[in-house]
Amino acid sequence: FFSERLWQLSLNDYPPLQARGITLLRFVYAINRELSRGGLSLHAMGLVYTTLLSLAPLLAVSFSVLKAFGVHNQIEPLLLNFLAPLGDKGVDISRNIITFVENMNVALLGSVGVVMLLYTVMSLIHKIEISFNIIWHYPMPRSFFRRFTDYLSVILIGPVLIFSGLGLTATMTNHTLTQKVLAIEPFGSAFVAAGQVAPYLLITAAFTFTYLFIPNTRVKFSAALVGGVMAGVVWKTAGWAFALFVTHSTNYDAIYSSLAILIIFMIWLYVSWLILLVGAQLSFYTQNPHYLRVKKSRPSLSPLARQRLGLLTMQRIAKNFYHGNTAPSLDELSTQLTVPRDAIEEIIAAYLHHNLLTTTATEPPRFLPRQELSQTPLTRLLQALQQGRNGDEIDTLSRSDATLQRINAEIEQACSSAGGVYSLLDLIGERDSSEPPSKKDKATDRRE
Repeated sequence: FFSERLWQLSLNDYPPLQARGITLLRFVYAINRELSRGGLSLHAMGLVYTTLLSLAPLLAVSFSVLKAFGVHNQIEPLLLNFLAPLGDKGVDISRNIITFVENMNVALLGSVGVVMLLYTVMSLIHKIEISFNIIWHYPMPRSFFRRFTDYLSVILIGPVLIFSGLGLTATMTNHTLTQKVLAIEPFGSAFVAAGQVAPYLLITAAFTFTYLFIPNTRVKFSAALVGGVMAGVVWKTAGWAFALFVTHSTNYDAIYSSLAILIIFMIWLYVSWLILLVGAQLSFYTQNPHYLRVKKSRPSLSPLARQRLGLLTMQRIAKNFYHGNTAPSLDELSTQLTVPRDAIEEIIAAYLHHNLLTTTATEPPRFLPRQELSQTPLTRLLQALQQGRNGDEIDTLSRSDATLQRINAEIEQACSSAGGVYSLLDLIGERDSSEPPSKKDKATDRRE
């Protein structure tokens, strides 16, 4: 049912509530499919390892910055809140980490030590970006300059804004006027209710910001919010369940002795990172629902489907160019054609390799025809789609007999003769219908 029947159902044939239920089942199936592949789990384990290496440097950098603003004492409560599911063990871990950070003297590290400290912290964010880019099917990471500026702004400015906001909230709450207002009902009850909801809102906001900022591609706020809400609720729920697990995990103390606290800490880190990545996957599916049914990490196209998609992609690019509209980017083509980004990326790469397209210098790059539309025969498009972008082919023709070689040559000649009379101008339907297509047509392309 989940692999075939679920995707054959037409949402238009069902009432709105049932249609949403079917859509929800599709999302659940797609997320479970990604989890079963093991990719998300593998990235989560890698992030656990990087976190263990960079946690102390990250807190040391944040502590140094916050100390300059006098709000460094806010780190420990936040760390305690993150480690709350670990119970008493979380208090011990938090105390040890804070003690280690307070005893770290950055001034004694020297310039090389400070650089290595920042590098360790930035490597954690870079690894998160790599994981997110893989989820978003966008393999290109930020440039070194963008990494340096973007990551450094998060590391230095982010903690200041967060803890300053928390400190300001605490100050306003303890103000005499605020206390008098809260003593009046229903303001007091509303404040208590808001205090119970606030942790969920804060963690949801943190996840949403992460899904918006970290991927090296444009993420819609609505998609990031869906992932943030899911990840926030699941993370708080997982914290409650993990607290019960820790309470009844006396066997860990008996088996691992003093190492039990480290084992439990690593398990909680793994669960937290996995929830973060699952939320990112949900954001990706929300923004790109046409990926829900793709069973492979990279979609495979039949030769006929590749040819049709290749012509459709070039038609969309040529139409925008002909009418003077903004050239489309890879993500825009994927959205407009409701086709997975990976499939279009291979076609675009083939066109670029055969000099049929050119890119703009903008970020993200946009695509334009490289030659006049009337001077680009469709046979060149078909050849590019057949050969791909690398041109590496197995020489099978030399091992065939004369009859097969003759038939292959006739087939290629027939295809060339049929497609050679049409150009990109014909593909977009802008040639004068009264004029028969001709390879020698010298009509110029009209631009607005």
